[in-house]
Amino acid sequence: MAFLLALGLYGSTRAIDLRHLRSDLRTIVLAVTVGVFLKAVLITAVMLAVFRNPAFLVLGVAVAQIDPLSVSALGESSRLSRRGRGLLLAWASFDDPVTTLLTIYAAALALPFRDGGVSAHPEFSGSMFTVDLLGNLGVAAAAVLLHRLVRRAAPRWEFPVACLVLAAVFAVGTWRMWVLAVALVGLSIRPVLRSRPHAVDRILDRSIDVAFLLAAVLLGVVLSLGVSPLPGVVLGVAAFAAHALVSLPLTRSQSVQDKVLLAFAQQNGITAIILALLLEPVFGGTVAVVAPAILVVNLLYLAANGLHAHRARTAEAVSVPRTLPGAAVSGEVTEPARTEVPADPVRKIAQQRVQVRLWKAQRIPPRD
Repeated sequence: MAFLLALGLYGSTRAIDLRHLRSDLRTIVLAVTVGVFLKAVLITAVMLAVFRNPAFLVLGVAVAQIDPLSVSALGESSRLSRRGRGLLLAWASFDDPVTTLLTIYAAALALPFRDGGVSAHPEFSGSMFTVDLLGNLGVAAAAVLLHRLVRRAAPRWEFPVACLVLAAVFAVGTWRMWVLAVALVGLSIRPVLRSRPHAVDRILDRSIDVAFLLAAVLLGVVLSLGVSPLPGVVLGVAAFAAHALVSLPLTRSQSVQDKVLLAFAQQNGITAIILALLLEPVFGGTVAVVAPAILVVNLLYLAANGLHAHRARTAEAVSVPRTLPGAAVSGEVTEPARTEVPADPVRKIAQQRVQVRLWKAQRIPPRD
């Protein structure tokens, strides 16, 4: 599971445009630190208030991230601006490793409450959070430094050395669960074959697809033991609402449309699935709650973004000036641009009457 998570994180950070990362670096840092923590706290508070189960401490963290593979799959089809897409992809890529670290320590915090004061499970004990964080940063820094030295000293050996360095980082990240190191390395180490520039990207894309399918199959195997629909629905709604609340103050510098779309950007996928599978042996029933929550979050994402797109298309259609009958002859008379569509039917009728009076004053027959 740790290897599948590392593979997905590397694929997402490899696709980040570094120019956009620099322009919104402050927002990204706040989003993946303060933002992730606030989202986890809000979701956990809702789950504890509704169900009063200490085991639900870990569920809020497990679904607090945005799925980077879903964001990457949207590509140019999103209505976000280029800057907004870069911000969302970077946000989705780096909140995953932070969420993974928080999940491990939230599990260590929740276990004593679940066991009535018994010490934490050995699977989640060990180094402090800061030690793991420094380990992630140290592995990533060593890998990037070695890669740059080889690239300057022996450019011909850059590709094989980059592949070996990545293999070592993946091995350490999988062994120690230091997936943040893998995500950071994806920003700098991006091996490319000169003879076939897109070969590595194609192999990586196929590998991520296989990883996602494997995680989904494992989720289905565990899910066959049972589902908890009500906690799953509450968890999904809380996750989507928490992201919208946290996103608004973090995206103040973005355009109005990007603010709305970033507030509706919460999606869950392979990371939430893998975290649920990691927690299932210790917290039985985690998959039964997280799986329906993933479905609810993604349905809310589709509904919210679909409604926003429909309203945006309607506003664009009615705001474009259209030529009235008779304009083809004179070339002077055009229909006034409509800037908004009243939500109230009574106001809509009143507006139509005003338009008819204008047409009559200009001696132009109104259109049907």
